Amino acid sequence: MIARLKGILIDSSFNQVIIDVNGVGYLVFIPVSTFDTLPLPGHEVTLLIDTLVREDAINLYGFATKAEKVLFEQLMTVNGVGAKLALAILSSMSTATFCTAIMSGDIVTMKTIPGVGKKTAERLALEMRDKIDKLAIAANGSELAVVGAPNVPEKLRETVNDAIRALEGLGYKRDRITKILNDLASNLDEAEFTLENLIRNSLRILNS
Repeated sequence: MIARLKGILIDSSFNQVIIDVNGVGYLVFIPVSTFDTLPLPGHEVTLLIDTLVREDAINLYGFATKAEKVLFEQLMTVNGVGAKLALAILSSMSTATFCTAIMSGDIVTMKTIPGVGKKTAERLALEMRDKIDKLAIAANGSELAVVGAPNVPEKLRETVNDAIRALEGLGYKRDRITKILNDLASNLDEAEFTLENLIRNSLRILNS
């Protein structure tokens, strides 16, 4: 399977590119978010690739960031969501905005995506909810921060660090994340101290 392509950008449009790798031109389907990061034709480009093999075709889907690729892969596990709709979701809103909509059950926002009606939005909210923290953490490979929350028991600090790593994977700045999470963590009861609660509440503050 092809996992990454690095070559010369030959041609590009909003939904696909052709990349020349050692004389072989690869057609790669992309979301608009990736198109926005592309160089001019003739310049070198690197894309992360998800390879989908079907009986009648082998299609390549390219992404500028690991967060986009992981979200695409997670969306493809949702019943009724194919590659075309997954790309439409990535093209319509940022990874962070989509994750916020999922965590808050914002059906209205999700219905603004082309091809997503009420039933599909409800299915996304249901099936993607437990994937958001895994998605964000998987999308970020950076080292954990040392969290300075004096009121947070040592045994719970790993949860705060997981939340920092998850939110960084969605594109937020570590210093702002850390302050918000430390404030939240210091005021939550231990029973409420879950990764899901920390991420959900942080996203609400970050997007307010």
